[in-house]
Amino acid sequence: MLGLLQLKFLKAKVKDFYSFEVKDMKGRTISLEKYRGKASLVVNVASRCQHTDKNYIMLQELHREFGPSHFTVLAFPCNQFGESEPGTNQEISAFAKTNYGVTFPVFSKIKILGSEALPAFKFLIESSKKEPRWNFWKYLISPEGKVVKFWRPEEPIESIKPDVVALIRQIIVKKKEDL
Repeated sequence: MLGLLQLKFLKAKVKDFYSFEVKDMKGRTISLEKYRGKASLVVNVASRCQHTDKNYIMLQELHREFGPSHFTVLAFPCNQFGESEPGTNQEISAFAKTNYGVTFPVFSKIKILGSEALPAFKFLIESSKKEPRWNFWKYLISPEGKVVKFWRPEEPIESIKPDVVALIRQIIVKKKEDL
């Protein structure tokens, strides 16, 4: 009974995606709060997947075009789908930077499904009612930390870009109104 009360209390504290903490590639705790106020595209990435090349190129293109002031890609390596992310954090980081020139944050390798799933991903799944079934599922997060939309791995950049642009436009308009 006490455990259930504690769970209820903890759940009440978590209001949005940016209220979570995660680990960076060096194992340091990072608060996602630092991304509040931006649009974020959260993605479970993998180095050895049929979608790797197309997705990393697209993610870097989006980040380069729209980041870092109003938008960022947040990448979370995961080995739960076809064991396609077997490397260490160092290997994953080197792979992304060397092969794709990645400049967006790539966090520590995580689990996104099951009892050991990263709480931030549990939040994404519960909020969107969509559980990733493979690598490179993308969740668009509002500046307030709410899930706006999601995309499957094979979705082209042309499907994603208009929603990113619309969210960034809202951020800019709101900032102008606040002046």
